[in-house]
Amino acid sequence: MSSDVYQRIKANPKFHELVAKRSRFAWTLAIVTLVLFYGFVLTVAFKPELLGKFVSPGSSMLTVGVLVELLMFILFWILTAVYVRRANTEFDALNQQIINDAVKGGK
Repeated sequence: MSSDVYQRIKANPKFHELVAKRSRFAWTLAIVTLVLFYGFVLTVAFKPELLGKFVSPGSSMLTVGVLVELLMFILFWILTAVYVRRANTEFDALNQQIINDAVKGGK
């Protein structure tokens, strides 16, 4: 692509909308991930007895800490899938519109 196509892309209001939406969404997911992860780490550091409790009286292997970490692991996979789905649908569609507008604008 030529530099004038890039200029048309950068000038397109849809491009600024795409950048803003994608950034907001990515930061939201990043903050959720960081809060959960560092919350868990801080709990391990300052209240390890909470995580060392058994989930039920008869369980000799499953502690609250193991369960929480397993659930966090699953949640992080889900958050990744949510981002990929949104990127492949909404963000890619908007990206294609921006490219089509920029290419057509030069003809």
